[in-house]
Amino acid sequence: MTASDRFSVSDGQDPGRVSLQFVGNATTVLRLGPFTLLTDPNFLHKGQWTHIGQGVVSRRLTDPAIEISDLPELDAVVLSHFHGDHFDRVASRELARDLPVLTTPHAAKRLSRRGFREAAPLRTWETVTLTRGAAKLTVTSLPGRHALGPLGRLLPPVMGTMLEYREAAGVLPFRIYLSGDTLVHPALRQIRDRFDGIDLAVVHLGGTKVLGVLLTMDGKQGADLVELLAPRTTVPVHYEEYGVMKSPLSDFTAEISRRRAGFDVRVVARGETMFDRHVDGYG
Repeated sequence: MTASDRFSVSDGQDPGRVSLQFVGNATTVLRLGPFTLLTDPNFLHKGQWTHIGQGVVSRRLTDPAIEISDLPELDAVVLSHFHGDHFDRVASRELARDLPVLTTPHAAKRLSRRGFREAAPLRTWETVTLTRGAAKLTVTSLPGRHALGPLGRLLPPVMGTMLEYREAAGVLPFRIYLSGDTLVHPALRQIRDRFDGIDLAVVHLGGTKVLGVLLTMDGKQGADLVELLAPRTTVPVHYEEYGVMKSPLSDFTAEISRRRAGFDVRVVARGETMFDRHVDGYG
């Protein structure tokens, strides 16, 4: 079964057991069987400014596809790091204070100061498991680096995440990799070594630059990551959303095409939902 057999994009109701709705920037709503997760909540509107970090501000160029009030009931938030385009002032104001937020220790400390009582710090390779009936969802924090060299020490720690959904005991997991705002670096090879296949990779792009320094993957780095981890399907996010993002989506899609490696990349428009219809027994 190829990835193209398994995935479809639609604006309708979810006919399968796994779906990804793209809200904008790095914000998605993931439904994995009975579990619903929100990633990197960014609900600012077009024209509004946010503090990216280290004194850098940037204006949003797009609107989110939905508002927080439109969200389904959530089991948890997965937050890659604490920057204003990943957890903004709208999220801080409107998300429930008892909603679990799975994130880095750095971000968990800051969220706790804002009154989020269930901010759960995860160190690299640490896991947490959600259960509902026979279904199980394991969340693992993965290595990430927001910048290379000395600047990396000035930026907040960032994590990638592996989500492993099992419909029942004995069923092979469906794996979703969330890259977070990482650049490609040697520690990412450990992800390939530790996990036997990735079904879906959600890759943060944008080529964000501050003072000429690359802080998120551009098209070439994104293609390098896909080549390294070889996911069955890749969905790009986090591009063309803020003025500091210098690498458009076309850089990534052109680089993927140039390499002619048969990668399955699905571009999901804001507001659209991608469904997987064949999760049962799939690994």
